[in-house]
Amino acid sequence: MTFDELGLHPALVRAVRDAGYSTPTPVQERTIPIALDGKDLIACAQTGTGKTAAFLLPLLHRLAAGQPGQHPRALIVTPTRELAAQIGDMATRYGAHLRRRHAVIFGGVGMESQTRRLRRGVDLLVATPGRLLDHLGRKQVHLGHTDVVVLDEADRMLDMGFLPDVRRVLRTLPAKRQNLFFSATMPKEIEDLIRRTADTPTLVEVTRRATPVDAITQTVHPVAMARKKDLLLWLLQQPGMRQTLVFTRTKARADQLVRRLTRSGRRVAAIHGNKSQNARTRALRDFRVGRIDTLIATDIAARGIDVDGISHVVNFDLPNVAEDYVHRIGRTARAGSSGSAISLAAPEERSQLAAIERLVGKAITRKTIADFSTVTEATDSHRTPTRPERPRQIQPQERSTHATKRASARKNHKRRPRPQGSRQSAA
Repeated sequence: MTFDELGLHPALVRAVRDAGYSTPTPVQERTIPIALDGKDLIACAQTGTGKTAAFLLPLLHRLAAGQPGQHPRALIVTPTRELAAQIGDMATRYGAHLRRRHAVIFGGVGMESQTRRLRRGVDLLVATPGRLLDHLGRKQVHLGHTDVVVLDEADRMLDMGFLPDVRRVLRTLPAKRQNLFFSATMPKEIEDLIRRTADTPTLVEVTRRATPVDAITQTVHPVAMARKKDLLLWLLQQPGMRQTLVFTRTKARADQLVRRLTRSGRRVAAIHGNKSQNARTRALRDFRVGRIDTLIATDIAARGIDVDGISHVVNFDLPNVAEDYVHRIGRTARAGSSGSAISLAAPEERSQLAAIERLVGKAITRKTIADFSTVTEATDSHRTPTRPERPRQIQPQERSTHATKRASARKNHKRRPRPQGSRQSAA
């Protein structure tokens, strides 16, 4: 099937062709016709399968049929700033031949420019939940004319604690509307939200829930915790390590790696919650165009990075939540290409690795690099010293017994006869 056969507006087909695509991905082929029919939809699909276009193209098709308006007719709610910005970029690309206006609003930046944009009128609004509620509270946006809403990365919004905000947003929308839910996993809380919100939605499940795409080669390198930085530097020097995305658990660790890799000559930047929005946007832009070849990120960006051509994802730290592993490695092998996911696993991370393997349903291939094995002098030298054993504390019930024994010993000592001749005579 081609995009022409899906029934999309000719201007959209032209824009998709301009972007270099001719054949829809499986999730696009299965969901776009349902969305075009105006039905409610639940799509379970992994990141990297083309699901953004799967909901964006039907929305733009619907907007193309009417006249531009002052208030948004379509709303996309997404959990992170990066993802909102990237959806906005795709709306610009695919809507290039349509005269429809869109705006992107998210936190971390001032509200003034967003307010001016909303006052000029928008047909499509892309927003994060918190900032959208801010504008709604100030009456700077009105959703009374919104007839289709998309919840993108619905499970991630649950993970980040946005579900109460999402419920508040949904209550401001007209009761009669089309609902499109896109999610990689389907936790019970999201199923409950959909059941209360949607009208007999159609379920499309492109891949088994919460499993990585098959095109990703997954490898685990056992390594001592103290040698992880050295191993990462060694890996980045190997042939084929082009655009590489490295995930850490903490912001401090991300900054440490930036400093270490920069000294080695790698072109590197970090993206995490302590970075300003301008710094995060600049890092993503530089990574996308190749000005930097290594991007260090925390899990806040696990679903917010949509960059073609990422050859490798490296889990410097294994995630504490197994599902985050799937979202991380889904940044490679995009839209039918192949990719590699490498995890650096220290002995202290055995439980996280076991949880990941249970989730993906298979054992991940181990590959030991001789100089960085967990059985090394470095491991021994960085082993936590054992504490000397403390003397056993005498329990209260034992104290009387000990006291009796001591008294008896003193009494026996007094009764013991003195040995003969032990007393020296006076000279």
